[in-house]
Parts: sequence; structure tokens; C-alpha cells
Amino acid sequence: MEPSSNDPASVDPTNDPTNDATNGPRADAESAGRSAPPDLRDAPPPVVRGEPVEIRPGVFVIPDNRVPLVPNIGIVVGERAALVVDTGLGPGNGAHVLDHARRLAGDRPLYLTTTHFHPEHGFGAQAFKGAATIVYNRSQRDELRRKGAAYAGMFAGMSAQIAAALEGVEFVDPDVVYADHAEIDLGGHTAVLGSRGPAHTASDQTVLIDGRVLFTGDLVETRMFPILPYFPPFDTDVDGSGWIALLDRLLADEPEIVVPGHGEVAEAGLIGEVRGYLDHVRAETRRLRAGGASADDTAAAIDRDARVRWATWDNPEWIGFAARAFHHADSHGADSKG
Repeated sequence: MEPSSNDPASVDPTNDPTNDATNGPRADAESAGRSAPPDLRDAPPPVVRGEPVEIRPGVFVIPDNRVPLVPNIGIVVGERAALVVDTGLGPGNGAHVLDHARRLAGDRPLYLTTTHFHPEHGFGAQAFKGAATIVYNRSQRDELRRKGAAYAGMFAGMSAQIAAALEGVEFVDPDVVYADHAEIDLGGHTAVLGSRGPAHTASDQTVLIDGRVLFTGDLVETRMFPILPYFPPFDTDVDGSGWIALLDRLLADEPEIVVPGHGEVAEAGLIGEVRGYLDHVRAETRRLRAGGASADDTAAAIDRDARVRWATWDNPEWIGFAARAFHHADSHGADSKG
């Protein structure tokens, strides 16, 4: 691991071209007559609530309670230090998570890491500046620098409540960065951080505790359609086939408990469920494209089928994005794996 500069950068989410009813992925999809991301204007406030739940000795999760844009938060307390995984959306949520971490850790030193750069997972990191050692994989730090301001604007445009949560957000660089993997000895618990992207983002990170508890970020969600953020021209770094291959590697690690980015904590079988869906979309996309179907026709057909096959899953608006991502990758020769 290596030190990283960490000067904070103030961000005004209201002063961004994607933060506008006429800009961004939702408006782009609607203007083209395609499915848009879920409409969150009437969703509950994206606030981290509830008490940490101990899922193994010393390993706590603040559940998301299936509230949109609230992630599952991890706090791992060892004998010598404690690690926080993800912060929630904006500085208020970050401060709330820090309070929980301090209460559980006592006077132990704190570490913070985030599973990826998306706003609800890492845009509360400023609350930890000076209170914890912030550790990121280098690719995540770099992706945050490239895309952070645009994503702040995009998310703020989703609803007034989300914009309020992001008010005053500042981006802070990590104190320490690493290339491939890093190990943090907390005393009685060992956290292995792995740089895994590109998959859901260009720079996903997993956190494996004691070889048993796996924090996946949005690589895995419970009873929710995976988000392939294919937002041309804003962001096209998602790699569907890379995601499937990564899920195979995570299954090979044989974790006992999986803490997904969103949704209920589960066993390792959840990884296989998400993999099965992604593989289905990839295979159907290839079949339909080989028959001459356009990206829009492919997305519509897969959307109809997937809503029936996975009828209990939330957020079906993301099905079309997955199909278009695979269609684009396949048509450009970037999705030849699998």
C-alpha cells in the first residue's frame, strides 16, 4: 500500500450538466422511448437508519432495509482496530455511520474503505477525514476523480431529498491506496481488500473478512435486478462478461456469508443467483443479436421475459440497461468471454 494525497474537493451537485430534467441517463432514455432508471422522486429519504446487527462475532451490518440509495454498511471490530465498509449518501449519513463505528470501536483506531465510487457507497467519506485511515484501491480513487462530480450531479437530479443528502459533499482522496489487494490486520479479524473491476464499475472492490464474510458492494444484490450502469455517453465502463467471470471467482472463494450492496444478508448461493441472471441476459442478447435484432428490440424482448422469470425481484427498470450493455459490448467485440 502507498500513501495518497487527500486534499478535499468541494462539489456543488446543483452545478453539473447532468443535474437537470433535460440531461442525464433518465432524460436520455425517455427522449429515445426506452426504459429509464427507477423514478425515485417519491422514494423514502436515503437515510441510514437502525442499529448495527452482529452477523458474526465482531462483524456488524447496518441493514439497508431495502430503502433505495441506502447501502448495507459494514463495521468490523477487532482487538486493535476497526474497519468501516461504505458510508451512505452524503456527509450526514457519513457522520451517522462514523458515530456508530466510534461507539462499537471505542478508542480503537478506525479504517474506512468503500466498495466502489458510486454516491450512496462513498460520498460520505468526508466525515471520516482525520478520524480514520481511508484505504481505496487505486483504480477506485482514479475513477472517483474522473466521474465523481458528474455522478453527484446526476444523483442530485433524481429527487429533492437526494439533492439535500448530497448538499455540502466534498471528495477526499484516500490516505492509502493499493494496486491489486491489501490486507488489514484488525486483531482477531483480517480484512482482505481486493481490486476487482471492471465489472459493475471500472474499479469494484470486495472485502473478505476472515475468509468467511464477503462484502460485495453492488456486484451482488438480494432480490434486485443488478445495475449495469450503461449510460452513453456519460459512462460506459460496465463490463458484463467481466462481472460474470468475477462472480465465478467469488464463488470459488466459498464465503459463508455474503453482505450484498443492497438487500438482505445471505449465503453464497446469492452470488450464483446473480450470475445466473447475468448469464441469461448475455446469452439471450447474443441469440437475438445474431438474428438481427437491434439493441432496443433486444432490450424489449429480454425485459418482458426477465420480469416473468424473476418476478420477485425489484427494480426491473434496469433489465433493459443490462441488455443494451451486452449488445454494445458484443457488437464492438468487447464481450467475447464466456
